[in-house]
Amino acid sequence: MNATITAHELQQLIASGTVSLIDVLLPEDFACRHIAGAGNACVYEMVFLERIAECVPERDRAVVVYDDSGTTLAARTAKEKLERAGYRTVAILEGGLQAWQASGFAVESCAPVPPSATVRDGVYRIDVEKSVLEWTGRNINNRHYGRIAVTGGDVVLTNGRPVSGTIVLDMSTITNLDLQDEGWRSMLLRHLKSEDFFDVERYPTATFEFRGAAAIAETTPGTANMEIAGLLTIKEATRSICFPAIIAAQEDGTLKAQAAFNLDRTLWNVCYGSGKLYERLGMHLVNDLISIELFIVAREVT
Repeated sequence: MNATITAHELQQLIASGTVSLIDVLLPEDFACRHIAGAGNACVYEMVFLERIAECVPERDRAVVVYDDSGTTLAARTAKEKLERAGYRTVAILEGGLQAWQASGFAVESCAPVPPSATVRDGVYRIDVEKSVLEWTGRNINNRHYGRIAVTGGDVVLTNGRPVSGTIVLDMSTITNLDLQDEGWRSMLLRHLKSEDFFDVERYPTATFEFRGAAAIAETTPGTANMEIAGLLTIKEATRSICFPAIIAAQEDGTLKAQAAFNLDRTLWNVCYGSGKLYERLGMHLVNDLISIELFIVAREVT
């Protein structure tokens, strides 16, 4: 058997009863539609080979694996895993399930195909319990990281893009997650909240104001699909920033966003330990860049 086979060749093998057929996609996709007689072993799961052993215990039996379109690594990865596990004859269905159906062959359907989640225009209120900012600061010897709570805000979507709205951060909630010693952790947090850094007593909040977004061309799931523009205000300093983000609608109707980018803190008058602003800092030298990762969950206002 060749490394790949066509839908018509597979149909002949199925009729002869000489092949085992494995759908390598998610169980919920398998439930929606699959080739009659196929077993399901999701190649994305750690227990993939255990599922294969249940479906095809004999390693000398011919196996054909298929995914949905044949355009990704799913079926190819499954074939490689099977061959490393000792299966001697493994082939891939060219074009996957789509090619099988395009050739006029039937599939079994056990559940309706769920519609893809789409981004709906409207006003979305930020869920402060599920949204958070994570920060990382560094010097040449070390790094510290922690979180800052998102305490409010909303996003207005037009044509699937955020065009206005705000995100509000409570700077008094700065936490540290890497220091285990309570004394050192408390000292760092006092330092960060003091006038050396964010002067939280005078400036208790920081805000980001959306000013628009542009779609990033030819993206794939898991990569940034929007370039976000807006105004960031920290310590009464307001500056324009742009950063890439993933914005995705969820099946429950919520909107999720994730962004990771760096900020030059000195542009917002957070100047302690900056080598471009002070001299002979010694152990007090701190990198100018702060790494930010933002996780937002928002719910449509009805």
